[in-house]
Amino acid sequence: MLCPACDKRRYVELVIVWLNGSHGVGKTTTSRLVQDVIPDSRVLDAEKVGATLMGITPGLPPTDNFQHWDPWRPLVVDTVRRVLDYTGGTLVMPMTVLVERYWDEISGGLAEHGIPVRHFVLHADRDTLRQRIRDDAIMGISRFRLQYVEPYLEAAKTWLHASAEVIDTAGLDPAEVAQQVVLRLRGCV
Repeated sequence: MLCPACDKRRYVELVIVWLNGSHGVGKTTTSRLVQDVIPDSRVLDAEKVGATLMGITPGLPPTDNFQHWDPWRPLVVDTVRRVLDYTGGTLVMPMTVLVERYWDEISGGLAEHGIPVRHFVLHADRDTLRQRIRDDAIMGISRFRLQYVEPYLEAAKTWLHASAEVIDTAGLDPAEVAQQVVLRLRGCV
């Protein structure tokens, strides 16, 4: 339940609500719930930009992650800019970015266009992440998601948590995580 003061507050200068964190932590589910309560907002999954690049034939140089392709990061920035120019409002973006240089490139590119970003990291400890990935009823167990648990934890220790507002999701259901994001957006936490 929101506090009465928060109920009356308007969202101020929201443009990008970036939900970062390990694969399997609940970013996509949370993004939909956050989008439901922010007026004039849309969910934009930057993974779709990567999917476009993966569809190029013949393919781009082999990689284990489309984020390593140099065009991906500026295309994310340009996509965000053009969507906002077209629609206005707020974009809620669920996307794991674990390489600091990549985050700097994206956030710096958005800043160059005057696009404010509220960067949240949805956090869970190693055991919680692994259990959520193993128990995912929609995706099932995913080797891809499991292989990013340790890189996430390393990024969290070295730069990621320092660059964002961290929400510990252990013991919270998706609605409670979304509520924590919304409360922080409203300045109530």
